[in-house]
Amino acid sequence: MKENKIKCLIIMALCCDLGLFSKRLIAPAANVLTDALHIPGGIGTSFSLMFLVVAVGIIPRFWCGTIMGAVQSLIALSLGMVGSMGALSPIGYIVPGFVIDCVMWATKRLELKTDYGAVLANMLAAASASLTANLIVFRLSGIVLALYVAVALTSGAVCGVLGSQIISRLNKTKLTEIGKDKKNEKEYGNYCIDNHCPAGVNGGAGDSAFCHQD
Repeated sequence: MKENKIKCLIIMALCCDLGLFSKRLIAPAANVLTDALHIPGGIGTSFSLMFLVVAVGIIPRFWCGTIMGAVQSLIALSLGMVGSMGALSPIGYIVPGFVIDCVMWATKRLELKTDYGAVLANMLAAASASLTANLIVFRLSGIVLALYVAVALTSGAVCGVLGSQIISRLNKTKLTEIGKDKKNEKEYGNYCIDNHCPAGVNGGAGDSAFCHQD
């Protein structure tokens, strides 16, 4: 159990860093498109949120995304990466993380495929980040706001597909075992990642993915 918790923390820390700093790497290319559309952004945020979705996809615990968003906000504040939101930038990190938690939890409760959950979570998290930034800073309205949110949803869907592929590949490794504990079973109920279960569980044929039982 202790080893699993350490693995969870390592993966969460890694995804926090990748999500935070990857946005800086693709910002120049993303700004070319957003400047042409005359909107503040949205593409880089969608890409950075993908790493939070991946972490929640392989660590199925409800507050995982919210905690990572809070940690990212603290790192951003300490390094001066606050952007246009200034001291209110933590809201822009925590809100999308919470949205990811809610969407991934709901898709698992509804027994939908992890791929669908990852795409939907990335889309709605990107949209929530855009709306939060607009509420705090930009105050856009009308067609410009609709275009801003539409770009966030579209880029979120693309990054969500990429994230779902990463989750699918990671689910074939022993990383999926880190969420296999009693607390996690109570929160998420009975489901199988990618619709596969180990031999003898819910009729599964036996593979590397795991299945929770109530």
